[in-house]
Amino acid sequence: MNKTTLRATLAAGAALVVATSLVAAGSAQASALPTLTLTLTKSSITVGGTTQSGAVNVVSTATGVKEAVAILFLVKPGVSPAEVETAIKSGAKDPNKTGKYGSIVFAAEVNPGQSSEVQTDLQPGQYLALVPGEGKGPTAKTTFTVTAAKSLATLPTPQATIRTIEFGFRGPSTLHDGELVRFENEGYLVHMNLVAPVKNMNAAKRAIKLLRAGNEKQLEKLIVGPPGGFTGPLSHEAFQQETITAKPGIYVEVCFMDTQDGRSHTLLGMERIIKITK
Repeated sequence: MNKTTLRATLAAGAALVVATSLVAAGSAQASALPTLTLTLTKSSITVGGTTQSGAVNVVSTATGVKEAVAILFLVKPGVSPAEVETAIKSGAKDPNKTGKYGSIVFAAEVNPGQSSEVQTDLQPGQYLALVPGEGKGPTAKTTFTVTAAKSLATLPTPQATIRTIEFGFRGPSTLHDGELVRFENEGYLVHMNLVAPVKNMNAAKRAIKLLRAGNEKQLEKLIVGPPGGFTGPLSHEAFQQETITAKPGIYVEVCFMDTQDGRSHTLLGMERIIKITK
């Protein structure tokens, strides 16, 4: 990504972008679930596969774009998709403004030539599938309906759970490659869960100080590999789960969402050090 700050790299548009994924749905566990497919291009997003409630493995692919993000937005009953689109355009930098119209239940980046696999649980209802732009509303969108399943599939039990809250992270600070991890938003605001690799623990501690001081530019010098995303922005009680596939090392975990007065959540304590081991 040709961005100049860590915030832009990890959260382009400050609202609806996820960086290179450090997770993938476990193949054995995912194969037992119904599959929902999302196919992205520069100007379209197509939904296929199983569109019924319950646990699903969401498989996303993209062509003709350098990078793209797939967003699933559950629309509240009585609300039209047009109302949601208007709310997104008017409050693109603050997705909390869309809360009265529905909720962001899924967000994953998709890179050309690769597929993104993420497990989640879908409720019955009308959905908007979006490819977000940077502050100008979605570049592609479509609507689809999730019907109530006669027999609900259930997600496999995760081996660990990390939760976002106002304003911090809860859960283990050490994760393992091959471990199935659930990422939940237990906060009432929209939160994301992103990470960046650093050289060692001293660099991680320095990164924390820089984040709390709002010095994101200096933070770039401490990053030693591709930053990544556990989840993009998710609304209250939304969750995703994936199998960790990241390179072992030390990472700084952050949420770069903004408060209503424009302060990054990192200024309010939403950063910590985590380790990923074999």
